[in-house]
Amino acid sequence: MTEFWRSLTPIENSLRPDALPEVYLSKVATDEDKYYVPFTETVGSRPLWINVKDNSWADILRAKEAGLVNRHYHPHEVFAYTISGKWGYLERDWVATAGDFVYESPGEGHTLVAYDSPEPMKAFFIVKGPLIWLDGNGDPVGFFDVHDYLEMCRKHYDEVGLGAHLIDELLR
Repeated sequence: MTEFWRSLTPIENSLRPDALPEVYLSKVATDEDKYYVPFTETVGSRPLWINVKDNSWADILRAKEAGLVNRHYHPHEVFAYTISGKWGYLERDWVATAGDFVYESPGEGHTLVAYDSPEPMKAFFIVKGPLIWLDGNGDPVGFFDVHDYLEMCRKHYDEVGLGAHLIDELLR
């Protein structure tokens, strides 16, 4: 028997008095369009976890064909793991494919693109802090933070019949 832990019993009262349970979502990289909030005209975001206090979120970013997320930089770090398809930054010489990990340093400006690929581009992101939108010269022209993300997600989930309450259940 390889599951040696089968004789253990679960911890009673495993959550501290003020703790919230984990967020468990099954099959998060689904192809069902309704779960992807339009982030730009060509890229959608599937929210997985949202933290207002730290201005951060986790999502699956998806482009079903060639796509673009507007030029921006992050004043905080960002982590990405590629699930399928191909994506990268116009400013860099690498192309991320399934299984690739990307760490974005704070203050790094880039233009995220999804390349043509037989599979949709899907990447798991952990975004810390806002996105600072940039113009073609790299100068700031606006921002997008967790409050904008929440509003966008709640509106979309209501419009497609999932209900904003599903977004509220992701808050931790």
